[in-house]
Amino acid sequence: MNTFKDELALTEPPADEASIRRRSLFAGCGAHAIHDGLTDLIYVLLPIWQSQFGLSFAQVGLLRGAYSGMMAGFQLLASRAARRWGRERLLVGGTALAGLAYLLAGQAGGLTVLLLALMLGGLGASTQHPLASSMITDTHEAGGGVKQALAQYNFSGDIGKTLIPGLVGLLLTLLSWRASVTLMGLLGLAAAGLLWWLIPAQAAESSKPAKTAKTISGKGSASGLRALIVTGTLDSAVRMGFLTFLPFLLKAKGAGTAGIGLALTMLFVGGAFGKLLCGYLGARIGMMKTVWLTEFTTALLIVLAVYLPYLGLMAVLPLLGLALNGTSSVLYGAVPDLAGAGKREQAFAIFYTGTIGGGALAPVLFGSLGDVTGVPVAVMLLAATLLLTLPLSWSVQRGLDADARLA
Repeated sequence: MNTFKDELALTEPPADEASIRRRSLFAGCGAHAIHDGLTDLIYVLLPIWQSQFGLSFAQVGLLRGAYSGMMAGFQLLASRAARRWGRERLLVGGTALAGLAYLLAGQAGGLTVLLLALMLGGLGASTQHPLASSMITDTHEAGGGVKQALAQYNFSGDIGKTLIPGLVGLLLTLLSWRASVTLMGLLGLAAAGLLWWLIPAQAAESSKPAKTAKTISGKGSASGLRALIVTGTLDSAVRMGFLTFLPFLLKAKGAGTAGIGLALTMLFVGGAFGKLLCGYLGARIGMMKTVWLTEFTTALLIVLAVYLPYLGLMAVLPLLGLALNGTSSVLYGAVPDLAGAGKREQAFAIFYTGTIGGGALAPVLFGSLGDVTGVPVAVMLLAATLLLTLPLSWSVQRGLDADARLA
């Protein structure tokens, strides 16, 4: 009876290609789950760090923004570095660095060390999105099924966002925050070792177009792509800003540490299903209608989050997560069509940089605003900001329609 390693050793091309596709998908999804989980774990820890070290809301926003800023700022550099040193080394090294960052955070005695740890974590996390998504795309494109594989990749990130913050929320009822954070650092190091073994050699090299790969038809739309990037940036800024304030809203309504962890888990569960549901919804009713539906719903529910009591807020969090995260899936799917043939990787890198950059700035800007106006007013302004995406999505749709006519 053939074992898994026997299957990998088969010399027939179809078997080899299937094994490469499968292992690349597992590696990319695993990297996405670990990195996104470690990234969003920060939301559980922010109230603890604020209380432990006497931080202001601006300093809390600085901590969150430092991680996201490093992650956004070094993505293009990570893509270029992979051409020289290979995807495997960069992706494994970045995952290990994220784990080491949490080990350092577990020993922090103040804001300076925390800030340094989160900057290192963001630097490690910058490798994941461009390298894992391009690895999956390259290994699946020749045989088809790229969109399905990327959908699984996107979904896996939300699985990590659900499991890791929820796990730490439970650990905090048994262990100190330092011990819990240290365990997550060890998890990151273990994930790096698993990726080193799992990534197939054929997928470890930097991106090279496959001769049999299908290419995107159409010339794309520069104006539509610009509108899409701005839409994604605003959507991400509001999402990260709200996630930064949500623990404090919950704390004001009487939630404890375990309750905050549970609330984030419920939000991220809704977000995971939102990415799948809104992807199908966008294909059925169109990008613009889906964005209008999800963004208006998100704005309404963010306003309600300020006024609802604790149990009422907990009840709507899955729906809020569905709308809050669902938009990103629809926007992400529009990038290839607007980029045009031969420009997809660059467009994805810019799109990721813009959206994560918006997410990095939002906690700092709205955190400072929260110090002046209070959390409820800052959250209401987040909801108002989200409405700016509605006219922008109309410009994106015009670009998609123009590209379809030229294709």
